[in-house]
Amino acid sequence: MSGPTAPGGQAAAPHHPAVVAVERDASGRHLARELTPGAFLAPRPLLPCPDRMRIALVGTRAGLLAGDDLRLHITVGPGARLELVEPSGLVAYDHRGGASAWRAVVHIAAGGRLDWDGQPFVIAHGARVDRTTEVTLAPGARMLWRDTLVLGRSGERGGAVRARTRAVHDGRELLVEDLDLTDPGLRELPGVLGPNRVVGSVTALGVRPPGPPHPYRTDLAGPGAQVRLVDTGAPEMEADLSALYERWRTETGPG
Repeated sequence: MSGPTAPGGQAAAPHHPAVVAVERDASGRHLARELTPGAFLAPRPLLPCPDRMRIALVGTRAGLLAGDDLRLHITVGPGARLELVEPSGLVAYDHRGGASAWRAVVHIAAGGRLDWDGQPFVIAHGARVDRTTEVTLAPGARMLWRDTLVLGRSGERGGAVRARTRAVHDGRELLVEDLDLTDPGLRELPGVLGPNRVVGSVTALGVRPPGPPHPYRTDLAGPGAQVRLVDTGAPEMEADLSALYERWRTETGPG
């Protein structure tokens, strides 16, 4: 499959990031300041909404292979609200001894808000993925993120993934996590994942959602909270996470 085309008609470079930048003008309208396709993702505007900009992240390649480096840069301007939609999930295929990377860098200005409804990221047998998410939030900025890792396709034990997340709010670290699932023997131990191969979470940054308590909720040291679930299969857990994501999206109010 051929890669996407960058502005000017040239093919996107192998490590060229997809860029989404949204701002709000003096009249309150949301504008897409930049929507640049990358080597793996192409941002596409969806039907307009009066209170936010909705952007779909459309995959332009079948998935991650050895040597691939997917990069995504997201910027939300002051007082703007961006909703990211993923029409489908992502599969990292057998890397045959190689490795790939997935990197997202997010900047949210004062009063800005990002709602990111992520779809499952499948780590097939033989894949080895390094995934990094870096989030910087100014005072009054918020982010709500649903994220699911699936270790292997049906009948597979699953490949290796190391997922690192660092979120900074108002200059202070709010969430720093290093989820190392590279060794199947260690991650399948009791007290780690055991027989579970699906790891999903809903994370609120910059705001602490109200509402009824959740048995697996962890409040962060600053304004934020996370609910993480593990299961042997994705459908039921995804339904629970989707319901929680929608509730938190509503309860945290407008951006």
